[in-house]
Amino acid sequence: MAKETTKTLIEADGLRYKSKAPGSPFAATSSFGAATMSCFLCGKHRPRAMLKSRKLLGKSQPVCAPSCKELEEQLAAKKP
Repeated sequence: MAKETTKTLIEADGLRYKSKAPGSPFAATSSFGAATMSCFLCGKHRPRAMLKSRKLLGKSQPVCAPSCKELEEQLAAKKP
């Protein structure tokens, strides 16, 4: 007997769900340069071209270039 499929439903508190849609919001790409990474400072996923390496806590970490705030302002200005 087959299980009933349930639709993805996020609870009112936004923390739990009954079922999860398959796949990832970060689709796998064939080219390394088109992949996304998260900024170490703000945590937002950006294409690798929008990130730079910066030494933080003794290790090189990807961060937004030129800065998180400036990049967010540039992207907001481009939206209609």
